[in-house]
Amino acid sequence: MKVRDVPQQPGMITDGRREICYAVDDDGNYVLTGSAGWEPKNIANDQAWEIIRNQVHETVRKVRAGKLSPLAFYMVSNQMTPALLARYVGLNRWRVQRHLKPVVFKKLKPEILHRYADVFDVSVERLGNIPEDIETMPSFTEIP
Repeated sequence: MKVRDVPQQPGMITDGRREICYAVDDDGNYVLTGSAGWEPKNIANDQAWEIIRNQVHETVRKVRAGKLSPLAFYMVSNQMTPALLARYVGLNRWRVQRHLKPVVFKKLKPEILHRYADVFDVSVERLGNIPEDIETMPSFTEIP
């Protein structure tokens, strides 16, 4: 693609930022150039964020219904799986899955809670609760 043909269709997710991509200049050399976005990519990103939003809202519903521990909210809102979270906290995946149960989560030792809190960069107290209005959380105010 020529430099002059690099898409410049900003999307909601890029929020005015530009991404770097390779294009061919007038001399036939590959060069780095900025792009404001590309409509198909913008549509795909919007759809992906909608799926993530729905997953988070469904998880919040389950936490409030007592089916999942607050840990599930932080895991899902950070786009993690139990296996990935297990690697971050240095535990077995099956243990993390158990900690997603409210009864088990309430009995966790402070040292384990601190490991989770460190991963999510929240206090142990905050880890034990989910925000009343998840839309005001910093990670969600950036989502269109």
